[in-house]
Amino acid sequence: MYAAQARRCLEIEAKAIESLIDRLDDNFNEAVGMILECRGRVVVTGIGKSGIIGRKISATLASTGTPSFYLHPSEGLHGDLGMVTEDDIVL
Repeated sequence: MYAAQARRCLEIEAKAIESLIDRLDDNFNEAVGMILECRGRVVVTGIGKSGIIGRKISATLASTGTPSFYLHPSEGLHGDLGMVTEDDIVL
């Protein structure tokens, strides 16, 4: 019973991932190029669930050699925006 539910879940997830293949276009190339060519840091931001995911993305980027930090949007509005430089990009 549970194995059948797990299989169905994996099938749904596999279809969702497969559907992304055709969406990889020049926008993707441009975004990756911007990150690779960034002279500063990748600033990741988000609130709620996207903030939690953003922290993980930032940590992964930093641990793989791309300078990055997480900036909570509310903290940015209250003074921490000064941490962002013109060489940084914001994700």
